[in-house]
Amino acid sequence: MTKQLLSVGKLEPDMLKQLVFSCLGAANSRVILGPSIGEDASVIDFKDKVLVVHSDPITGAVENIGWLAVNIVVNDIATRGVKPLWMLIVLLLPNNMDTAKLKHITQQIDTAAKELGIAIVGGHSEVTPGIKRPIIVATAMGETEKGKLVQSSGAKVGDHVIITKGAAIEGTAILSSELAESLQIKINSGIVENAQKFIKKISVVKDALTAVKAGGVHAMHDATEGGVAGGLQEIAWASDVSVQAYEEKIPVYRETEAICRTLNIDPLKTIGSGSLIISAHPDKAKEIVVALQKKGIQASIIGKVRDKKDKSCIFRRDGTTLSLSKPIKEEIWGILGKHYR
Repeated sequence: MTKQLLSVGKLEPDMLKQLVFSCLGAANSRVILGPSIGEDASVIDFKDKVLVVHSDPITGAVENIGWLAVNIVVNDIATRGVKPLWMLIVLLLPNNMDTAKLKHITQQIDTAAKELGIAIVGGHSEVTPGIKRPIIVATAMGETEKGKLVQSSGAKVGDHVIITKGAAIEGTAILSSELAESLQIKINSGIVENAQKFIKKISVVKDALTAVKAGGVHAMHDATEGGVAGGLQEIAWASDVSVQAYEEKIPVYRETEAICRTLNIDPLKTIGSGSLIISAHPDKAKEIVVALQKKGIQASIIGKVRDKKDKSCIFRRDGTTLSLSKPIKEEIWGILGKHYR
């Protein structure tokens, strides 16, 4: 393979396959589902039950890093239709950090974990030379009975695609907190303050468990890096289908729209934890939406799953299309890169 420099963000699928998925250690017959494009949680056989495991780093935020570390990683357990139960936390801290800041982070972790009923069962902590801000890597686990799992690869042609809440929730929370001072010069301070409260919207645990209970769910994926566009793309890739959605049907909160317009970024391609993408049987889609709404969770049908020969895309309001055939580049990294420079 020709040597090339890596770009910021997730590794592209071809690079993952060549450099990562080709180096996975020893084979093990108990691994039901291991690393795969579009699949964010692994599944291990434990006889009558299965263990669902997932890891995630938090690298693009400082202000709410502890809260994000818990909620982001457990979302990928929930998208399997599984309640998250246990977590390990790795804290990598810069050498200029004081104990008050560390306590602030650990209290955020404690609060978030208690709200979700999760036990922190281990991990690691250290002051790490060479980093400028804290980094947290979290691993979450949950268990369920065999046959009850939901996978990103389960979407079926004809399914309706549902989204909960709106686009770029996590991005809205991060940018309004990290860039508060500069944003308040250009945007009404009340909008920025409201946007900071989006940190409380980023869990999809209730969304996922509610949808699965309603029935008819074939696949789920949270809108993390690459936002709604990235999440739709990963379901399409994992399921070997195409997904077509309509921008006009994808909710964008007023606060999100204001921040994205000011920073000249696309909310559909901005990190969006808090938005759950569901591929469901067409006869059950409206029932799922109603079940979610009864729990106080906004939900909308935004498109359909189609045969692979139909190209995956989002139809824009202006008549253009956002192609989902190539990896979606996350919008937030360029903004934060300038901020942290």
